Order: sequence, then structure tokens, then C-alpha cells
Amino acid sequence: MGFLFENGNFALFRDGFLQTIELSALSALLALLLGTLLAAFRVSPIPVLRAFGTCWVTIFRNTPLTVLFFAVTFGLPPLGVHFDHLTFAVLALGGYTAAFVCEVLRSGINTVPLGQAEAARSLGLTFGQTLVHIVLPQAARTVLAPMSSVFIALPRNSAIAGAFSVGELYSVQQGFSDGDGYSIFAIFFWVACAYLLISATVALLFRFLESRLAVAR
Repeated sequence: MGFLFENGNFALFRDGFLQTIELSALSALLALLLGTLLAAFRVSPIPVLRAFGTCWVTIFRNTPLTVLFFAVTFGLPPLGVHFDHLTFAVLALGGYTAAFVCEVLRSGINTVPLGQAEAARSLGLTFGQTLVHIVLPQAARTVLAPMSSVFIALPRNSAIAGAFSVGELYSVQQGFSDGDGYSIFAIFFWVACAYLLISATVALLFRFLESRLAVAR
């Protein structure tokens, strides 16, 4: 168990841990913004936007995340899109997670009484204004619990990025396992603790939000 504090291993592990946090945070931000936009598309009165949102969710929810990483990392450069490995990982992971965020938000939108949207329209509010000021604030409060499950899973999904030249926890684990001859059980113990710490922090954040924004029943 003490290998982590030998020969500079802690610095490598720390860098991988911080890279995982950065990747997860950036992907979560992209997923939240894109997922909200897709949810708006899915309930939009414009058929083209509804079709786009439906296609995105259908494709991304039913495609393995590893395949999406391959598609983004190796499919975009031939099209003239060149980013660093971290950015490609954020695009793949954020786009994938956005599909789940969209569906969670859409389920929350469906819980808002239709009469509220009709009342907003009778006051002269546009669809966008009604969605932003009336519907989404209520929907977001009702879906905090299922939304937390999406974002708790995100850091664990980020492990796939290690196979695509991103120096996060999974790639650090591979380096320790393949090149340094340390016990695999010790390595996975510390990696598991790191993922547990990140997931527990996300869970506590959503629990705090649930307590502050709880909907009275």
C-alpha cells in the first residue's frame, strides 16, 4: 500500500487525479449546457429542432462511449478539426452525457402543469421566455435526484479517456501496472479511493442542492 509515497509516485498520482477532476468538470459543464439546449429542442414547437434533439439523444444514448471517443478522436482531424487530446475527450464525454441530461430535464419539464405555460403565453411571453423563466426553474428542482446519478457516473466514464492519451487516473494506473511492477491490488485500491472521493463529493453537492431547493409536496 505504501508504493504511492515512493519514488515520486505521489506526484504522478496527484497529476492524474487532478486531470480526472478537470476532465470531469469540463465535461459536466458542456453536458449541462448542451443537455439543457437539447431538452429545449425536444419540447420546441419547431419540428426541425425536435427532430434534431431526438436524433442526438437516440444516437448518443445508444452508442458505446468508447466508440464515441474513437469517432471524435480519429474522425474529426481528417475533417480539419484539430484539438488536444483533453479537448477531444471533453467533446466525447460531454456530448454523450448531454443526451442523458436532456432526457432527465425533459422528464422534469413534463411534470410542470401545462396551464402554467398557457398562462405565460396569454401574458405575451414567447416560447423561449416561458421555458427559461417559468418551466425550466421548476423542472430543474424536481430532477435533482436523477440528475445526480448522471453526474456521479461521469467521473467513472472519464476512465475511457486514459486509452486516448489523456493523463488521468486510468492512464496512471496503467503506468504503475505495466512498467513499475507494483501490486495490482494496491494500485487499484488507491485508484478506487480517488474515484470514490470524486463521486462522493458530487453526491454531497447534489444532496446540498436538494435540501436547499426541495419542492414542497
